[in-house]
Amino acid sequence: MTEIRRDLTPPLTLGKADHAKLLALGEAGLDRNPDLAEILLTELDRAKVVSDGKLPEGVVRMGSRVTYETNSGQQQTVTLAYPADADIEAGRISVMTPIGVALIGLKAGQSITWHDRADKRHKLTVLKVEAPVGAN
Repeated sequence: MTEIRRDLTPPLTLGKADHAKLLALGEAGLDRNPDLAEILLTELDRAKVVSDGKLPEGVVRMGSRVTYETNSGQQQTVTLAYPADADIEAGRISVMTPIGVALIGLKAGQSITWHDRADKRHKLTVLKVEAPVGAN
């Protein structure tokens, strides 16, 4: 595994509804988990926000099923969930985790770096995005 020397910050796109809910979640998290909440709020600030009906197909949003590959070559498929709905054994990861924050707003083919709790830099690349069940 090679060391990742710089942060990748690809463009992000979010729908208005997800953006509003995540903004409230990030602000609420400033007391409980300030470091991660700050990262989420920073990502929300740099995201392009579009009306929900104009959100391009294949963008990671809340409820999306995402397959990604890590810089170590490991592939993982998860569903992005709000903290109350997260269940790691069922493959539902919270958006309030380092990987959850990294995934939101990406599309297939994009790579981003994220920092684990020990502040080690990792890279993930989105391979496939499936729309949330019930989404049009």
